[in-house]
Amino acid sequence: GERDPRQEQPAAAGSASGSGPEPWLLRFLVCPLSRRPLRYEEATNELINEELGIAYPVIDGIPNMVPEAARMTHKKPPAEGSEQP
Repeated sequence: GERDPRQEQPAAAGSASGSGPEPWLLRFLVCPLSRRPLRYEEATNELINEELGIAYPVIDGIPNMVPEAARMTHKKPPAEGSEQP
């Protein structure tokens, strides 16, 4: 009775090419910075925080909610000292 651990996975796990987070998961996800709900953008496969203008990438259906991984979605006026040459 050897059990294959791969059979423990749900069948849909293999088809995670560019798929977003699970719908039930989205209800619980909030931005770690603002504690506000995030909107999933299917076109870019990102979780968007409209309020702060940042987007978290979703890799293989897993949101990367690290602030360092987020990108700005719209140009803000540059704050002093934050402009990169």
